Amino acid sequence: MTAVYVRIPGFVARHGFFTRLGGVSDHAFTSLNCSLSSTDDPALVAENRRLVAQAMGVERLLGLTQIHSTEVVVVRHGDETGARADAMVTRLHGVGLGVITADCAPVLLVDRAAGVIGAAHAGWRGAVDGVLAATVAAMRDLGAGDIVAAIGPCIGPNSYEVGPELRDQVAPEHHLFFRQGEGDRLWFDLPGYCATRLQEAGVVEVFIEGSDTLADPRFWSHRRRTKAGGGSIGHQISVIAL
Repeated sequence: MTAVYVRIPGFVARHGFFTRLGGVSDHAFTSLNCSLSSTDDPALVAENRRLVAQAMGVERLLGLTQIHSTEVVVVRHGDETGARADAMVTRLHGVGLGVITADCAPVLLVDRAAGVIGAAHAGWRGAVDGVLAATVAAMRDLGAGDIVAAIGPCIGPNSYEVGPELRDQVAPEHHLFFRQGEGDRLWFDLPGYCATRLQEAGVVEVFIEGSDTLADPRFWSHRRRTKAGGGSIGHQISVIAL
């Protein structure tokens, strides 16, 4: 069994944006479900996470209890896992930082020269509130300078239909990431918005992987599940390591 992931060739970090393929879960969670908050068998999720760690070549794989916040955990010992936060940063080698998504944007960051990495979960709420800037600031506190970021598979600009109440919470200078749909509906470019927020925080280069989780069956999608009438759903994991 091999956990399947995609990479961005120009992103100079050990990383993987994992798909839903290559795990041991079944039924609605087929097959590489990495969410501990799902109703999947915890033993199967643990095995899936072991497969992910093996594929990444890391001794430990850390995760968070994600809450759509701007909280950032500084990993200093390698056992800081399960904290209520939405980003992690570290200088430790051999430790994988993982974030869970199913339409939200997974954002991986690195300054290779300084030996600092970060991983952030950026749904629209966290992105608007500043989780990406907070992650960059925490990396700088560890000595990072020239930070490069990669935005992984997330819901795409042709799939993310929202209402005007979301645009109202975004600064006017960022309204260009919305385009008009039918009636009062809007289409929101989440990866483009995240890229701009990263650049505003001083990130020197941003890569966008480009897969649309709603349209691409290799990935889980909360929006796809909602359109299908609900039910159980798994989540993919994105990992970065030194």
